[in-house]
Formats: sequence, structure tokens, C-alpha cells
Amino acid sequence: MSGRGATFQEVFAVREFRVLFGSFALMIAGDSVKMLALSVLVYARTGSPGLSAAAYMVGWLPYILGGLFLLALADRLPARGLMVAGELVRVAVCLALAYGGLPVWAMLALVLVTGLFSPVFGAARNAMLPEVLPGDAFVLARSLMGVTSAGAQIAGLALGGAFLAATGPEGALAVTAALAAMAAVVLRAGLPRRPPRSVTAADQGARGGTVRSTVRVNGLLVRDRRVRGLLLASWVPPACLAGAEAMVVPYLGGQGRAGAVLAAAAVGMAAGEFMVGRFAGPGLRERLSLPLAVLLGLPWLGFLAGPGTGWAAALAAVATAGLAYQLGLQRRFLEAVPEEVRGQAYGLLSAGLMTGQAVGAALVGALGETAGPQVAIAAAGAAGVTAALALIPVFRAGHEPAETAAGAGDGEVTEAARPSRGGRAGPGA
Repeated sequence: MSGRGATFQEVFAVREFRVLFGSFALMIAGDSVKMLALSVLVYARTGSPGLSAAAYMVGWLPYILGGLFLLALADRLPARGLMVAGELVRVAVCLALAYGGLPVWAMLALVLVTGLFSPVFGAARNAMLPEVLPGDAFVLARSLMGVTSAGAQIAGLALGGAFLAATGPEGALAVTAALAAMAAVVLRAGLPRRPPRSVTAADQGARGGTVRSTVRVNGLLVRDRRVRGLLLASWVPPACLAGAEAMVVPYLGGQGRAGAVLAAAAVGMAAGEFMVGRFAGPGLRERLSLPLAVLLGLPWLGFLAGPGTGWAAALAAVATAGLAYQLGLQRRFLEAVPEEVRGQAYGLLSAGLMTGQAVGAALVGALGETAGPQVAIAAAGAAGVTAALALIPVFRAGHEPAETAAGAGDGEVTEAARPSRGGRAGPGA
């Protein structure tokens, strides 16, 4: 790996990345609008705060099932077709929610069922990035995606609020459908067709169906000590962060003030991703992964002092800047998993991240019920610091020579997950 590293200019010079980047921004903004509009629509029809909250979160729940049983599709089907299909599904779902006249239970069921495939669509996108941007450019691309995610969520919520005020929830859902349709056109016109990474139909039959293959490869990935360590390092600290953020509203006792703190947290995440991606070279990013992971939890300990809104926002922004630690893990994760199951590996990474954050929020929320929000936030921060320190061997392993990370050692995933000798589709353009 070159010590020089890539630049943002070099990354944006690649047309395929610009297509992926633009469609990703449209997707994140559209999903923010969709979940906000669905929550408002459900509340307007039922008057139930509980059902409204469930509607806001229901889009994230299927990640664990899709991640456990369907991720093999991300490697068995062409990536462009999967991503376009994902956007068309969004179009159909949003139009059905807005104008289908569905009862509330049917709306929630529709979002749940179609959401099962969201990890597959996302995995196809993530796995394509290293194909169009090899080496350090891939890490910078992930940095830009992180910055975009934070910005697009904020923009989506602002856009959703504006359309809710102007046209109601049905109009906001129609806007989401339009954004998804735009993304589908951009992806279809802007990306060349690439064959699947994985296997031919004969090989698929030999290895079993999608569910069986997904479960098998997930097991192989988790049993590989290098992949398992990187997965835990990617999952556990953000789970503690999610727990702390979940207590911000009850801590401040007002949505307006809590919104300011959570917005500051999004800004801190974007700033950290940009600064580390832009100014730290490849080697420095990997050396920074441990201290940044510690930083993810440390500022939340300051809530023991009972800070007001301003200080709480500052502490949250500093903490979330630590999320840039994940940039130091990207090269190693890419090299640790075989190309044939790269889509599934990134899908498992995302599904575990989503599930871990939900679990973290639930656990810290339970603690908040008994000990109070202030103590719960500090406890989440302490857990984050402890988790980062417990994972020191994983973070330090990043300083070993790069060539030992992918093909040496136990080699369990590399060999056992390979569909067949010579059966993999080539990297066509």
C-alpha cells in the first residue's frame, strides 16, 4: 500500500463513484423523509404516540433478518441491477403508503417486508466501491459516504418537515418516491453492467439456496478471527454511542433542545470523517483508530457534571467525531474477506451495526429508567471507552504487514467460503 494515499479530487474524478455518491445521497435523504412522513401519517390516523414511534423505527427492524438470511444475493446478482431494483421498490412502497388507502397495520407490514431486502441493496453498493476505487481511494470514498450520510439525513429531515407543512404526509411520501426514481435513473444510466462476484447457476445449486448460503458464509466470516475482530471493533463502540444518544431527549426534557444536541452530533460525525479522510494518510488513519475509538465514549462522561444544552452539544459533537476511527479499519476489512463474498461481508457489517445500535439504545434506555438519563449517558460513555480498550489487540493488529491480512494465517474464510476453484465470475466492466 502506498504511503502517499489518494485525494478527494482523485476520488471524485472517477465517474462511477460520482454515480454511486449521488444516488447514495438521494437514498439517505429520501429515507429520512419517508420515515418522518410515515410517522406523521400514522399518528394522524391513530392518535397513538406509540404507533407513531414504531412507524419511525420500523424501517430499521428488518436489517437483522435480511442480514442473517438474504445477504448471499449481494454476490449472486449483478450489483447495478440490485441497486436499481432497490430504488424501484422504494418508489412502489412510498406511492402505496401515500395513495394506496392501506390500514395502519398493512402500512407497517409493507415497510417491514420490503425492508428485508434493504441490507442486500446496501451491500451491493458497498461492495462495488473497491471495484471502482482500489487501494486508499476506497477508504476516502467511505469517508465521503460517511460525511454524505450525516448531511443527507439533516437535509432529508429539513426537506421532510417543509413538505409535511406544505403538502401533508402524502405529498412528502410522493417526494421520496420521486427521489428514489431519480436515483434509479442515475444508477441505470451511469453504471456499466458488471457480472456477479460469486458463482454460476451450477455452483449455486451445489452450494444450496440463498438462505442456506447466507447462513453458512455468515458463520465462516464470524469464525475467522481477523474478520470477527474487525466486526466487533466496528459494532461495539457505535452501539455504546447509540445508547448515549438515545438518552439525550429524556436528559434535556425538551425536543427542541435535544434536537440541537443531536444536530451537533451529526455535524461532529461529518467533521471527523472529513478531517481524518482529508488530512491523515493511510498509515496515520490506522494508528488513529484506537484513540478515536476511545474518544467516541470519553466525552459522554462529562454528563456527570450536568451540562446545559450548549455544553451537551459540544460534548456530543466531540464524541461523534470519533466515529472516524472506522476509516482506519476499512483497508484491513477489505483485505480480510474474499472477493467472492465481499457483498455479503459488507452486508453483515452493516446489519450488525444497525442491530448493535438498536440493542445499545435499548440497554441504556433500560438503565435510564432506573438510574436516570444523566447516569445512563455517562455509563454508555464508560462502556464505549472500556470496549475500545478491550479491543486494543484488534486495533494494533493493523500495523502488521498488509499482505498477511488477507491471504495468510488461518485462511478459513478465504478457502471455505470460495464457491469453487475457478468458478468465480471475472471482474468484467
